[in-house]
Amino acid sequence: MSALTVRQEIANLDAYVPGLSIAEIQQKYHLSQVIKMASNENPLGMSPMAQEAVKRHASEAFRYPQGGNPRLTLALATRHKVKASRVIVGNGSDELIDLLIRVLAEPGRHNIVCFDPCFSIYPIQSRICGVKAHRIPLKENFSFDFDALLRRVDDNTRLVFLTTPDNPSGFCPPREDVEKLARALAAKAPHCRLVVDEAYMDFADNEEALSLLASGLLPDNTAITRTFSKSFGLAGLRLGYAVLPGNLAGYLWRARLPFSVNILAEEAALAVLNDVTFYEATQQTVRDGRKTLADGLTALKCTVWPSAANFLMFHMPEEGPDARECFEALLQKGIIIRPLKSYGLPDHLRVSVGNAQENQLFLSAMGDIITRHEPSARSGKA
Repeated sequence: MSALTVRQEIANLDAYVPGLSIAEIQQKYHLSQVIKMASNENPLGMSPMAQEAVKRHASEAFRYPQGGNPRLTLALATRHKVKASRVIVGNGSDELIDLLIRVLAEPGRHNIVCFDPCFSIYPIQSRICGVKAHRIPLKENFSFDFDALLRRVDDNTRLVFLTTPDNPSGFCPPREDVEKLARALAAKAPHCRLVVDEAYMDFADNEEALSLLASGLLPDNTAITRTFSKSFGLAGLRLGYAVLPGNLAGYLWRARLPFSVNILAEEAALAVLNDVTFYEATQQTVRDGRKTLADGLTALKCTVWPSAANFLMFHMPEEGPDARECFEALLQKGIIIRPLKSYGLPDHLRVSVGNAQENQLFLSAMGDIITRHEPSARSGKA
């Protein structure tokens, strides 16, 4: 049998590392109940209206969806007050990120620029496409060094990726700083596009003050991506969208695989866009839960980074167990959070905001784990 030969970029690829699933932890630790606070999913689950839409249209799943998903693109255009011709939907925003690289960057010639750490799909998909990724370290406090980012842009840079709020820290810069970056990028590299990933933006306390899309300020060189996986609770149906400059959406539609958004995902999306009660409840649950978790972890002497997203990044107290020990101890208690070793942050952890009960279970478990490791507890002293 001949030897298998794959492209060098694939042979050397470090694949995306997803969070652990509930099923595998139940099986590994023989647990009847596991809560997952690792993947930034909606703490309220799936919208009742979306569930009903999926049930109502399930019998149509043998049909192909309508090409171009015109009802959904129009609904999104209406929501964001943009022309429908600027909107594209895909199989998760991951597909659209991949398409932007494929459409705009030539393999072996062009490059992308992003921060380090960042959402790993940016550098992973770049490598798959044969496009080099230049990564700029974040500042020590996990804020963005826009000057360093701009300095790394050259004549062959075709895309600059920015996540606001950022993953995994939750940091979100003022909207004016992102606008300034877009203007500076246009002046330095007219053929480069800024991609602002706003997957978590609607969890910010003042979305319009931070978001280009929500404010209606859409620079000509800027693409904005969003997702139905977070606030809209459709992570398992895989659906994302982008608002793109000029005629770029048309080129992405040409390159996108046909029917990548399935009928049930589209119907669920149309339903959840109208479920105002679910959306508002999600926002309130996340904001309340984020404060509960931040206050609780701080009281346990953890270092907690401010977050505008539906998750918190934290560091264990100096006298407590390390991040790996804490993560493993939580698993044994049936609680999954996210270790950040794959982000290059082995001493940090990320926890998604859960519902009220999940948040309290997590904080109670953290209290038990940290108390067991305190010097007085280990030495048997009172």
